[in-house]
Amino acid sequence: MGKNLFTTKSISKLLDQASADEHSLKRTLGPGNLVALGIGAVIGAGIFVITGTASAQYAGPAIVISFIISGLACAFAGLCYAEFASMIPIAGSAYTYAYATMGEFIAWIIGWDLILEYLFASSTVAVGWSGYVVNFFKENLNIDMPAYLVNAPYTHDQKLGWIATGAFINLPAVLIVALVSVLLVVGIKESARFNNIIVIVKLAVVLLFIIFGFSYIRPENLTPFIPPNTGEFGHYGYSGILRGSGVIFFAYIGFDAVSTAAQEAKNPQRDMPIGMLGSLAVCTILYILVAIVLTGMVKYDQLAVASPIAFAVDSVGAGLKWLNPLIKLGAIAGLSSVILVMLMAQPRIFYSMSRDGLLPEIFGKLHPTFKTPYVSTIITGVFAALMAGLFPISVLGELVSIGTLLAFTIVCLGILVLRYKKPDLVRPFKTPFVPVIPVLGAGFCLVQMYGLPGDTWIRLFVWMAIGFIIYFLYGKKHSKLNNP
Repeated sequence: MGKNLFTTKSISKLLDQASADEHSLKRTLGPGNLVALGIGAVIGAGIFVITGTASAQYAGPAIVISFIISGLACAFAGLCYAEFASMIPIAGSAYTYAYATMGEFIAWIIGWDLILEYLFASSTVAVGWSGYVVNFFKENLNIDMPAYLVNAPYTHDQKLGWIATGAFINLPAVLIVALVSVLLVVGIKESARFNNIIVIVKLAVVLLFIIFGFSYIRPENLTPFIPPNTGEFGHYGYSGILRGSGVIFFAYIGFDAVSTAAQEAKNPQRDMPIGMLGSLAVCTILYILVAIVLTGMVKYDQLAVASPIAFAVDSVGAGLKWLNPLIKLGAIAGLSSVILVMLMAQPRIFYSMSRDGLLPEIFGKLHPTFKTPYVSTIITGVFAALMAGLFPISVLGELVSIGTLLAFTIVCLGILVLRYKKPDLVRPFKTPFVPVIPVLGAGFCLVQMYGLPGDTWIRLFVWMAIGFIIYFLYGKKHSKLNNP
């Protein structure tokens, strides 16, 4: 039994599976599309929401250091991802990489973790999208949407538990998930074109904020750069920087999503490293610049608001009033593309797990015309829409960062395992300075996981326990690798 749990799938078998004509996904994405997909996922909730709240609650102006820490962790993990993606250009991301290096059971753990990551991320961002849309309609168009149709029916308080809000459903969040799901069923190429347009719009808005906001930086807002710790771990000081880096890691899951499209890349050996590392480099630089400008324009303790960038623009008076509606439209566009990439990635995880027999065959069914995993896309869309419509953003978002960090840790360790076990494999892209880079990548991720709150760990353990039950009751018995 133990041997079966850690049986690995040969890379040659993975490549043969990818080339099977009857199951082949269309290869339509070039390096530009892949970089845009990564930027589409990364530039969204991180810049437009999390930067402000993490600064206000954890790190103050030193949130800049938090972004640097997270960026370094992503850079190390990204180099490991790039080696895997060039060598194993298969849909499935870290799940597939774990299957090839550490065995089926570890692959199941990471696959189940990725379901948590992407499903909750798409729902979380949909709720954030809804908030910006409602705010834009109310403040810029004087249209006040009914509260019972734009909020979750319950909110959650750490001390009081679940509290009824009187609302019925967050309808805008449901509608955006439904619309994006339909777009993804039609085809990845059409979705990528839509995403490219959105990426251009939101990058323009972010650059406008950086350029025009720079002249409104007040040095006194950046002092003290590292606020003194309040006596509580994670509340300012150096522990606050650490916790801030763990919380904002949610914003970096975009380049991981790029790897799920490997089987749809035209030349994955060349294009995947460009897509992942290129999008990571662009986004990290923008995050750091936005963090400096934002905390320089407004004192950090005032940034715990739903739309911190729009709030900062308003706070400086009439000089930047013209930028306010553009910021909101950019946020709406930015969050739309994040939802698209998250909902694109999740069905492709299902697709790979189904092809291996770990999930029912229906999850791997492709549309006869569009060649997209339409059944799993629809199932993902339905669940994501329900969660976005019924649960508050605080509950949905808590698990995303720890899930992402766990995925990156396993990928970094996988490189070490594969270099030791199969040193002679052809590697179109090689992670440099092994074992230093993979060890640093796993170490940075584990340290950031340590900085997250204890209840986040408890929820992760509960989710994983559910996954173990499903694996031993269904996945292990139907595994095509262990039950040929």
